[in-house]
Amino acid sequence: MSDKKQDDNLDYETTGHSWDGIQEYNKPLPRWWLWTFYLCIVWGIGYVIAYPAWPLINGATPGLLGYSTRGEVAQEIASVDEANKAINDKLASVELEEIAADADLHSYALNAGGAVFRTWCAQCHGSGAAGASGYPNLLDNDWLWGGTLEDIHLTITHGIRNEEDEDARYSEMPAFGRDELLEEAEITQVVNYVMTLSGLDAQDPAAAEAGAVVYEDNCSSCHAEDGTGDIYQGAPNLADALWLFKGADNKIDYNDIYETVYNARYGVMPAWQTRLSESEIRAVATYVHGLGGGQAAE
Repeated sequence: MSDKKQDDNLDYETTGHSWDGIQEYNKPLPRWWLWTFYLCIVWGIGYVIAYPAWPLINGATPGLLGYSTRGEVAQEIASVDEANKAINDKLASVELEEIAADADLHSYALNAGGAVFRTWCAQCHGSGAAGASGYPNLLDNDWLWGGTLEDIHLTITHGIRNEEDEDARYSEMPAFGRDELLEEAEITQVVNYVMTLSGLDAQDPAAAEAGAVVYEDNCSSCHAEDGTGDIYQGAPNLADALWLFKGADNKIDYNDIYETVYNARYGVMPAWQTRLSESEIRAVATYVHGLGGGQAAE
């Protein structure tokens, strides 16, 4: 049924469609709704003329008003930067140890540093700075290359083992298995011995005893004879319960240590001096130092 017809019992014409005896009205839309719809069309046309709207290959149509949300944000950022210029200049110029002595400057550094950390550092070190496997925990006292404010500032500025800064912190552990520096039996022995250094139970006590000799010949020059390491050359302490590379359950086991000895590890941290201003680096260094694990200057 497709022809329109008039139902004598209805005030409006029907469309001629019928479903199970139910017919469809052909009512006109309310005039107020139509005028609203027309006004929306006019408004939409005016909007795409006045404001950025149509995407192009390298941007969008600029609009007659030249409005830019990015420009507006940039103006707000510039306004905030101008308001903080004096204290940022002071933060960038004073001696690092003098920051804590100035209550207002220290408070500003902690707040600004927290913002920098959440923006740039939390992706690796976690929002609470507790780190993850391969990413150091910044809340404890286990610091490679030192945990004083000056040490942290230097690490943030130049990074670790990156190729973009010649002054980056650098250490490299040999891949004893991959590069065939040790036999498989020797790797098994030294892994079992290293487990005993931090109080873990060796899988093979006899291998651990033999591993003491392998350790002394190949590892003690960096990690020290007692396994306590040397933070200033980036050699971790193997005699505590703090491990940087560990399993998904956040615990260390034989396989984790074996992987480290066999293939070595090579964590990289970018140099932030090319991304952050000096005041931002000092602010985040102050923030990290104050998280609980920072060391006092010697």
